[in-house]
Amino acid sequence: MKQIESYRHKKILVLGLAKSGVTAAALLHKLGAFVTVNDKKPLSENPEAQGLLEQGIKVICGDHPIELLDEGFELIVKNPGIPYFNPMIEGAIEKGIPVITEVELAYEISEAPFIGITGTNGKTTTTTLVYEMLNEGKKHPLIAGNIGTVASGVAEAATNENAIVIELSSFQLMGIETFNPKIAIITNLYDAHLDYHGTRKEYIDAKANITKNQTELEYLIINADQEETMEIARHSKASIIPFSTKRKLAAGAYIQDGWIMFNHERVMEIDEIALPGVHNLENILSSMAAAKLSGVGNSTIQEVLRTFTGVRHRLQYVADVNGRKVYNDSKATNILATIKALTAFEAPIILLAGGLDRGNEFDELLPYLRNVKALIVFGQTAQKIELVGTQAGIKIIKRVDNVEKAVPEAYQNSEQGDIILLSPACASWDQYKSFEVRGDIFIKAVHKLK
Repeated sequence: MKQIESYRHKKILVLGLAKSGVTAAALLHKLGAFVTVNDKKPLSENPEAQGLLEQGIKVICGDHPIELLDEGFELIVKNPGIPYFNPMIEGAIEKGIPVITEVELAYEISEAPFIGITGTNGKTTTTTLVYEMLNEGKKHPLIAGNIGTVASGVAEAATNENAIVIELSSFQLMGIETFNPKIAIITNLYDAHLDYHGTRKEYIDAKANITKNQTELEYLIINADQEETMEIARHSKASIIPFSTKRKLAAGAYIQDGWIMFNHERVMEIDEIALPGVHNLENILSSMAAAKLSGVGNSTIQEVLRTFTGVRHRLQYVADVNGRKVYNDSKATNILATIKALTAFEAPIILLAGGLDRGNEFDELLPYLRNVKALIVFGQTAQKIELVGTQAGIKIIKRVDNVEKAVPEAYQNSEQGDIILLSPACASWDQYKSFEVRGDIFIKAVHKLK
């Protein structure tokens, strides 16, 4: 860790705890700052805040008193989940108090370079693939951000022998000033988190922050198949490495004659790749490009891609049950994610779908249900998804109480060679605490079948 002096004797407010707030507060305290922590959860129900109090850090819990901003803070480190229209943040900006997220803090103290990955879909898979390729290539990577440990905690332990591979959300990227990854990846851009950002433009601008401090000495790996991502590239000062699943490129990562290519070099045949799905080719091309730029050889990349079958809950291969291949895509909390899952397979699909009703319809699924031979629905949206299934001409449609009961029902309506796919197209919160809990229950039910 770099022993920086820029925070010594500086009065800093850490707003919102969770893992990132706790780590940031403790780190700033070590760096000599006068730290105040403010969290909405009452102190009696807040073991994280109690732990910081024991370290001698000032803690204010129970609400976010706006008058706290009158105490002369020079900086606010906010939890990424707190939106910028929060009164505390709006008040800080009005007073001219800088607001950052702990990713910025991580960058300032890190001895290791960063490989930053953002985008709407594919961030976690791409981050994991980059990490696995660098790890297999003995490049000593560490993984951080939304997928792993809090970035500033990882940066504290990193040396210049490491590389920090970090998944970055738009929420985190809005709060950076100097953060500058050696390699940045933008996987793709679609509508997301508009309740937080307000507009698509603000969302895209936040994603573009990943490259705002890059120079020609750094690399931006960018999706060449989207106009909005290429617009970001046109405004970036980085060395641009495009990737495309649709066409041959003059340079960069692309597909040609059944091979994944990098700068006109054949790296691996697509048929040898274990990870299913056309959409995953974007993740594979971008992660392969990052690995090549990091000095990883083709044989290492091939080994990873031959064995990597997916991130947990993201089109994760679970098991073969009497000739039925079973996949857990519980992370598919929206229609677009389920469309990507449905297009990943050519075999007949038994689809398990449903969950929290956000008021939307599911008509967008219609063109992609042609390969679905049976539909098992559950949750608040069961009736809506049943209706779309009927319109699609699916002959077998069953409604069950929950995911656990959906699994044996799916098996009973399947035969050898079929795909049993949990891809809900909905959030989990009507029945489950998180998509991870929903996916774990699905996996347990599948293993009961075996």
